[in-house]
Amino acid sequence: MATATTTPAQETAKKPPITLTPQAIAKVREIMATQDPTPAGLRVGVVGGGCSGFQYSMAFENQSGMMDKVFTFDDLKVFVDATSLMYLNGCTVDYVETLEAAGFKFENPQVKSTCGCGSSFNV
Repeated sequence: MATATTTPAQETAKKPPITLTPQAIAKVREIMATQDPTPAGLRVGVVGGGCSGFQYSMAFENQSGMMDKVFTFDDLKVFVDATSLMYLNGCTVDYVETLEAAGFKFENPQVKSTCGCGSSFNV
């Protein structure tokens, strides 16, 4: 009778479904430092609305909700609810400053189209 040997599965670092760039993390920390009391972290989500159906949302949060996934980027906690996570999978949040404007930019591979003003999207 032959015996099979198994090797332990190698643990691989799992990439989070959402990523914040170092510039985004720095700006969030800068804004958080001005809040009193200091929030526990940042909530990133997707809400219905806008010209194309969905909009991104960002707000400070003091604790996670029951259906939240919590991700940590350089000690910055990011809370994402389970529904938003479906739409944010693979998304990168960046902070950009140009001569014309400054703000957070979402690069989401799931987006099929955006509205003319760029503030809402469709998947």
